[in-house]
Amino acid sequence: MKEIKVLGTGCANCKATLKLIEEAARERGVEVKLDKVEDIGQIMSYGVMSTPGVVIDGKVVHAGGVPDRKTVASWLEG
Repeated sequence: MKEIKVLGTGCANCKATLKLIEEAARERGVEVKLDKVEDIGQIMSYGVMSTPGVVIDGKVVHAGGVPDRKTVASWLEG
């Protein structure tokens, strides 16, 4: 199971990213543990300066803007 964190303070892009990951995981039948991190201190501890950020299994894979569907799908395949 992949552990995925969406880093962001609750903006529309952060919510859209969370929803996109949920949908992609469900479509592919991939089990994920999805967390929303809104604490600015925790977000900065990952070195993410622009949100939304996405962390998979402890590694930052995205920062700033909503990722496209193809990119999200590639994260779930690996």
